[in-house]
Amino acid sequence: MAPLFAQEIERSQKFMAMMMEEGVVVPIPKDPGGGYTHEQHKQNYKAIYQGGRLYKLTGEQKYADYVRDMLLVYAKLYPTLGEHPARKDSQGSGRLFWQVLNDAMWMVDSIQGYEAIRDSLSEVDRKNIDENVFRKAAEFLSTGSAVTFSKIHNHATWATAGVGMTGYVLGDKELVDIALLGLDKSGETGFLRQSDLLFSPDGYYTEGPYYQRFALKPFIVFAGVIEKNDPVRKIFEHRDGILLKALRTTIQLTYDGYFFPFNDAIRDKSLNTDELFHGVAVAYSKTRDPGLLSIAQWQGRTVLTDAGKLVANDLAAGKAKPFAFMSLLLSDGPEGNQGAVAVLRNGDSTTGQALVAKNSSQGMGHGHFDKLSWQYYDNGHEIVSDYGAARFLNIEAKHGGRYLPENESWAKQSIAHNSLVVDEKSHFDGDVDVADKLAPQQLYFSDRPGSQISTAKMTGAYPGVEFTRTLALLDIDGLSQPLVADVMRVTAGSDHQYDLPLHYNGHITRVGFDVKSNVEERPVLGLANGYQHIWVDATSKPTSANNAFVTWINDDRFYTARWVPQAGSEAILAESGANDPEFNLRREPMIVQRLAGGKNTVFASILEAHGKYDGAAERTTDSDSQIKSIKLVQTGKADLLLIETLAGAKSVLAISYDQDEAKKHTATVGGQKVSWTGYAAHVPLGRVAK
Repeated sequence: MAPLFAQEIERSQKFMAMMMEEGVVVPIPKDPGGGYTHEQHKQNYKAIYQGGRLYKLTGEQKYADYVRDMLLVYAKLYPTLGEHPARKDSQGSGRLFWQVLNDAMWMVDSIQGYEAIRDSLSEVDRKNIDENVFRKAAEFLSTGSAVTFSKIHNHATWATAGVGMTGYVLGDKELVDIALLGLDKSGETGFLRQSDLLFSPDGYYTEGPYYQRFALKPFIVFAGVIEKNDPVRKIFEHRDGILLKALRTTIQLTYDGYFFPFNDAIRDKSLNTDELFHGVAVAYSKTRDPGLLSIAQWQGRTVLTDAGKLVANDLAAGKAKPFAFMSLLLSDGPEGNQGAVAVLRNGDSTTGQALVAKNSSQGMGHGHFDKLSWQYYDNGHEIVSDYGAARFLNIEAKHGGRYLPENESWAKQSIAHNSLVVDEKSHFDGDVDVADKLAPQQLYFSDRPGSQISTAKMTGAYPGVEFTRTLALLDIDGLSQPLVADVMRVTAGSDHQYDLPLHYNGHITRVGFDVKSNVEERPVLGLANGYQHIWVDATSKPTSANNAFVTWINDDRFYTARWVPQAGSEAILAESGANDPEFNLRREPMIVQRLAGGKNTVFASILEAHGKYDGAAERTTDSDSQIKSIKLVQTGKADLLLIETLAGAKSVLAISYDQDEAKKHTATVGGQKVSWTGYAAHVPLGRVAK
């Protein structure tokens, strides 16, 4: 037996031994997420699933007996349950859990475990469990939770998967049909419609990577059941193979195995999760893509199915090849016309660089107000950061593990992201219904090595204001690491206050400008829309790009953010955590560029990685920036960012904003002629004679 599969069996056997030693424990539901009854029912559905799989694999009757005995207790309990006592008005109430979503998760695992032992049961026990557990649960998840079941949303994905799988096990075509096509069987809702509307043609899930990972399990597992029972549907070919495409896209949305944490995301989620164990196994069984084996190798896990066994066998046979992480543009929306996520990579996916431009749609209720925001990864760390969700998942002391109030007052607000904020208000004034109707427009994307560029435009986030952002990952002659360039052009019909925050991870080592520090009292930046959660540590008014910079250290590498200050602008050094009496927020630093009164303007900046700190050798090299200066030149309709290193190398990021890819452009910068073709380009100018 292949080692990975043997380890999985051993892991499950240890878990089942622990559960069986405790006996069958099925408490009356009482607690919210993280509480005793919540966690016990979670353990139970894992035991039902794993017990069933072990029975199929080993033939040992003790596993079937334990699963049977547990389900017989559920058969007594389930018909007596009403709405969960810890339900929340804004969520559909479950029976076993505080929200219906968790009941659906219970169903997806439990029905698989039950199917594995069902033929071993007496007719009496089988009928009892069929009718009093799974049929009643299927009724509750479908007609009893019609609002949730009929959504185009991950909650409905889990519910339709659980109901449909139950239908196949019980031989109930009605349950299968409503799961696939919706309660009215029109096809306007249901599992198939969700696969049509929740993914873009590139396999990007509209709620973002965290929920793409979460929704992947019911999509992939139920698809496997559909293929087995109803092969004529060719479910894995549906919509140009969207489910397998989505699996690969999910993996692409990671750095060092961890998902890019935008929208409502728990930051510690990685590829090492149950959903991806199943997803990788099923996808490999369908595609034989050797790159997926390297993901399974990184996970060190698989699942107790035929697909999991195949992964383990082929991994043991040495068939794995590195997964091809790459720069790519992922369109958003079912037609691919609701913005995009651009991922610009250099080097490997563990220690190299990844620049993520979030130019996607709102992402429904789990989306944040962060149009044209960005993140940056380097040297194994997130350097320019996204807060993710304000939530301590399943930690009962933190509001029962639910989303915290600060998720609304901070994490979703625009100032909590690396995005433009106008007049201290969030995009769309924080209205999700409005935000869902408008998305950015991806204008340009190039993954040319050494000169990777993404541009997107947002219209409608603020009345009368339009902003266009170009982010680039550039190789600069003489620099050891790529450099990030950021040019944001803002146009408006009247004067506004503009704030452009940069949220970063690290400890400041140098500030290029004199600051007024708040050492005795920490004022708060504002009153609402996230500003009430920002402590102001220091302020300044840098006047030149020569001194408008901040350097920090993260691990053993230094980073310098440098910008071109507009006339009259202000720099604010700040930290999150104000007005947080329950200590729900992480304390994280930020730099805010503020232009107090302006109409049309351009924010131009770079982020440079440099140097090394060797704590063991007590040696520091190149801890200061290797950039001499940056300069913004505007000529005609073009923006040109001139970058010069201390060694004299000069280059220009030239942006024409012209959609004609064949059109040639010329401009003069610093006395030198710059020529380029198409929308944008990085043009080396050579070295300046010393």
